[in-house]
Amino acid sequence: MGDPVTLTPAAAGLIRSLRAAHGPIMFHQSGGCCDGSAPMCYPAGEFRTGGSDVLLASLEVDGVPEPVEFWMSTAQWELWKHTRLTVDVVPGRGSGFSLEAPEGVRFLIRSHLAR
Repeated sequence: MGDPVTLTPAAAGLIRSLRAAHGPIMFHQSGGCCDGSAPMCYPAGEFRTGGSDVLLASLEVDGVPEPVEFWMSTAQWELWKHTRLTVDVVPGRGSGFSLEAPEGVRFLIRSHLAR
C-alpha cells in the first residue's frame, strides 16, 4: 500500500531550512477548524501527543540527521486512512503557530486514494 505520508521536493527543502534554524522538528495535523487541512510544524516534542494521536510516519529527509515525525489525531486518521498524504509547500501565510509562518509559505496536505 505504500507509505501513508510523503514529501514533495519543496517540502523537503523547507524542512531542511527549518531544521537548521530550529533543531529537530515534527508535524501534527489535528483536523480542527481554521488550519485543519494544513499540517502544523513544531520543534520536536513541543506539541504533546497522546492517546488520541497516531504516528503516521517517521520521514527521512536528506540533510536532516533524524527522522521527522508526522502525527495526526486518531479521529481524523479514521476518516483519512484510505488516502495517501503528500506534504507540499505553497505561497501564503498559514498559522502563526507553525514554524514556516514567517517564511511567506505554508505547508499543505495533498491527498489521494490509496490503491
